[in-house]
Amino acid sequence: MKFIILAVLLAMFIAFVVMVVKAAKQWRWYHITSAVIAMLLAIVLLFPTAGVLKSRQAWHKIKEDLEKRLANVEDENRQLQFGDGGGATGAEGLKSLSLKLSNLGTEAGRRWRSLAFGGADPSGQIILRANTAPVVPGQPAPEADAAAGPLVPVGLVVYGFAEGKFRDLEQPVPMVYLGEFKVIASQPNVVTIAPTFPLERNQLDAINSGRATSWSLYEMLPLDGHEPFIAEGSKADEDNILGRVDDELVKMILRANREESNKETIANYLRDGQRGSPEDPAARWIKVRFDKKYTIDVDSPEQRGALEGGFFDNNGRAVDSSLQRADGGSITFAVGDELVVKEEAAKLLIDQEKVASLVDTYYLRPLNDYRYVLRRIRLQISELDIRIAEMQYEKQVLDAAIAATLGMLEKGQEEKLKLEQDLAQHQVENVALKEYFDQVREDLRQMKEATSVLYRDNFVKLRQIQQLAAAAMLTDT
Repeated sequence: MKFIILAVLLAMFIAFVVMVVKAAKQWRWYHITSAVIAMLLAIVLLFPTAGVLKSRQAWHKIKEDLEKRLANVEDENRQLQFGDGGGATGAEGLKSLSLKLSNLGTEAGRRWRSLAFGGADPSGQIILRANTAPVVPGQPAPEADAAAGPLVPVGLVVYGFAEGKFRDLEQPVPMVYLGEFKVIASQPNVVTIAPTFPLERNQLDAINSGRATSWSLYEMLPLDGHEPFIAEGSKADEDNILGRVDDELVKMILRANREESNKETIANYLRDGQRGSPEDPAARWIKVRFDKKYTIDVDSPEQRGALEGGFFDNNGRAVDSSLQRADGGSITFAVGDELVVKEEAAKLLIDQEKVASLVDTYYLRPLNDYRYVLRRIRLQISELDIRIAEMQYEKQVLDAAIAATLGMLEKGQEEKLKLEQDLAQHQVENVALKEYFDQVREDLRQMKEATSVLYRDNFVKLRQIQQLAAAAMLTDT
């Protein structure tokens, strides 16, 4: 390409020389001088112009590349902010995740993460320290803010968790529940807490064994939910209204590989969101489709904080201002809208108010209210402890009774042995007495026989005497 341009320039120069020579007869000297100067300037300025064009072309290419990169960055930023929405595998946007995180934060209240365990005193008080920024060698340590307030408000009741590593997460997360505590003292970087109830054995083991080196304190107990157990990227469908349950996560958290694990509870978590059956009426939820326009009040006229009795009133309406709507506290459903409600509410909409029709039935795992669950478990453990104490006392009584019975049995054995010895001696004596009795009876019989013989002899002799006496009397007369 360069040679072609040079050839064209050379041809133009030759043509210019020829035309100047041809016109020299009619032109004056200043015409020729001006033409030559113009030609020389054109040749000289051609190279800077070419450089400028080349530079412009390069910068134009850079501009186009930057515009493409800007478009890509804007598209990536849009996807990061709002998600790509690309079907079942579409990623969720930052705004949606921030909203979910905000909702989780609202449910959990204030929280203090990554507190280092500083030891416990004999009275049960526990010292926790906030992690401070590391000091750069060679630079002075940052001065403490004298106006800084306490790390945790004094008198606040908090819930403690031991932090640990979880799969695919770099940030430690709460892993073990350590109990309910009350803040006794608090400084900008140190907080002292004491348990409001005696800690359970597993909680004491976790603290004393060194597994609870990093703590999290929560103002409120986290709420139970369905979404944390749904597999990432899973979408709801007709067979599972929540999406596919993450089997590995459920089995890992509930420790399905252990013999003491509750198989029924694990099965309930794995079935969460699936189509219902007549075997689970207590947890059946109904998907209804509205046939008429319908309005439901979802906000309570009463307003209070979640710490004063929960997020909802007895009718299920929101009382926490963070959950209440700004458009009057009611929701209106149009014809064709679908909603999943409990079986009792579905019967009210379908049978009584006749504003909706049944679409399908699903099983939803009953959620746990950990505030009452933990208290109920604590009461059950307390009752079991009392029952264990009673059983131990009864065992002691039974042990004493058994010991007394064994003593009586041993004494009875001794008496039995003596009685057996007496019985053997009695039997020997009885045999001897029987032999003696037989001998005496035999002697008596023989004596009776001898006496009888003597009696007969004496009787005969008496008769003889009588006869002799009678004969003698007759002779005398």
